[in-house]
Amino acid sequence: MEDLKKLIREVPDFPKPGILFYDITTLLKDAKGLKTVINRMSEAFAGEKIDTVIGIEARGFIFAPALAYHIGAGFVPVRKPRKLPASTESISYELEYGTDTLEIHRDAVGQGHKVLIADDLLATGGTAKAVVDLVEKLGGQVAGLGFVIELDFLQGRKRFDGYHVYSLLQYQS
Repeated sequence: MEDLKKLIREVPDFPKPGILFYDITTLLKDAKGLKTVINRMSEAFAGEKIDTVIGIEARGFIFAPALAYHIGAGFVPVRKPRKLPASTESISYELEYGTDTLEIHRDAVGQGHKVLIADDLLATGGTAKAVVDLVEKLGGQVAGLGFVIELDFLQGRKRFDGYHVYSLLQYQS
């Protein structure tokens, strides 16, 4: 995994002073690195029967369709408000400095559908937890959550007791 970490650019003071941003664009442009990410994430959920992979706007859209293709599942986007054309279910949730809202098509997840939620980063877990709540509100079952990067020091994983959570790369600080 250290080889993958070497492909991630660390940008200090972005988007604001004191934040170290892990830029995955340098990983994405590396064919071997991208392939490794998709293969490893797919392997982590190989034993699950997954109907749908949900990608969280925006970087989740990079990984979720590739995972869905690789494991033979469908893909569903979860978007910011007013981006989806049909009837939606929405959820608002707390952020560090305010609130945000996400939406999913009401017919995107059926009763009992097994869903894998994919995103680039697990930090505090607020966004992913909102998506778990949306999926369960629609009658779906969360088979797991997959992340490329986990910032362990923010303890976002604690929000997901009882769920299969996989992160490929962990950062301690």
